[in-house]
Amino acid sequence: MADPRGFLKVRQRELPQNRPVALRLRDFRDVHEHRDAHSPFLPEQAARCMDCGIPFCHQGCPLGNIIPEWNDLVRQGQWEDAIERLHATNNFPEFTGRVCPAPCEDSCVLGINQPPVTIKNIEVEIIDEAFRRGFVTPQVPQRFSGKTVAVVGSGPAGLAAAQQLSRVGHTVAVFERDDAIGGLLRYGIPDFKLEKEHIERRIEQMRAEGTRFRAGVEIGRDISWSDLRDRYNAVVIATGATVPRDLPLPGRDLDGVHFAMDYLVPANRLSAGLEVAEPIDAAGKHVIVIGGGDTGSDCVGTALRQGAASVTNLAIGRRLPDERPETEPWPTTPRLFEVSTSHEEGGEREFLASTVEFVGNDEGQLTALRVATTEYLPDGRRVPTPGTERDLPADLVLIALGFTGPETRGAADGLDLPVTNRRTFARNAGYATQTPGVFVAGDAGRGQSLIVWAIAEGRAAAAAVDKYLRGETELPAPIPADAVALRA
Repeated sequence: MADPRGFLKVRQRELPQNRPVALRLRDFRDVHEHRDAHSPFLPEQAARCMDCGIPFCHQGCPLGNIIPEWNDLVRQGQWEDAIERLHATNNFPEFTGRVCPAPCEDSCVLGINQPPVTIKNIEVEIIDEAFRRGFVTPQVPQRFSGKTVAVVGSGPAGLAAAQQLSRVGHTVAVFERDDAIGGLLRYGIPDFKLEKEHIERRIEQMRAEGTRFRAGVEIGRDISWSDLRDRYNAVVIATGATVPRDLPLPGRDLDGVHFAMDYLVPANRLSAGLEVAEPIDAAGKHVIVIGGGDTGSDCVGTALRQGAASVTNLAIGRRLPDERPETEPWPTTPRLFEVSTSHEEGGEREFLASTVEFVGNDEGQLTALRVATTEYLPDGRRVPTPGTERDLPADLVLIALGFTGPETRGAADGLDLPVTNRRTFARNAGYATQTPGVFVAGDAGRGQSLIVWAIAEGRAAAAAVDKYLRGETELPAPIPADAVALRA
């Protein structure tokens, strides 16, 4: 049981310091410094977890992480038991502990009148300490089912589904069209947020458990979707939501206007020491990033490390409040102003900035971005205010407005899968499509979402696949699919 007075003894919320800005801008290494597990820092912070009657952090986490239990185990220094509790609900805490926005902390009961418990930081320290002490070992199945499963996509949803299915004895092959496993984790997220050694050591564990990986294989090109379905007893589509949201305005086709991922992926490949034919380099350029989310922040941090002359991050909406507003009471997730580590490093942020036009010269080269002040209409729409237009100098504009859904054309044709009006693959509450043996997990069925939702859906979809193959399952199924009727 947790110390019932711990939150009174340690009232201050603390996080490890980040590396100095001047130092971390010289490389793409992790911006965070991590505390020694033997220091009193982590046990003290874990002791702030209240012995509350109803742990609302469970409600805030889609994975249903048993947060109070592993917090108390950290307080007592019982690291092996702590990772056992953490792994019971989360296959990859090294990913969520680094790139998840931590909705659990928004739901923390302590957050009613104090800063919430540092759940995310404690989580990542548990898994890092577990790897250091050798507590993370392969879980090889005692017997094999003789059934085969193809998982298409190696992001967090696909990896979670694959690991769960391998551990109950199915033969699982994970297909990834990129040259390395990891999906968005691999080339979509910069190393300063997620160093790739964390992916490699987890893949090593999964290989030892029997999971097979097929990188550099694109389903629909190298193997048809119908052939894949014929070869395997079940197929899990976990391709993510990779179609970017565009900004179709005058001048969109100018040289110098790119989607965020067209910029980040080559940059991350270069960081990995790989050759890139024509990378987009921000060195010496005036860079404007349109979009205030995580992807936009990643663009800011990358451009600063490449030596951009200036970096400006634009958001169409108002600046969010610093503290929880009355309209978003606990335990809801409030929309608050956030300063990412990339924003700490430099650049400017502008709000109420509506893009009007991409401005270029006679050679078709981008020279400026025309913006206007955003006006909120009574019906909630946001439009440019006439007469407020101004030009911001720009050599490179990166569009980071999120994603509209998965790439559906190949699978929708080859497997006869309906697509919803949200541009996702249609599925029922059991993650199954109308094609027998074909399931959908993660953003491919849910739409753009959080990494915790991807892992949770991968785990739940694995339980559905296991039940389909064997008639029953012992795998945990924490959530039903976001119920989507099987209709186009």
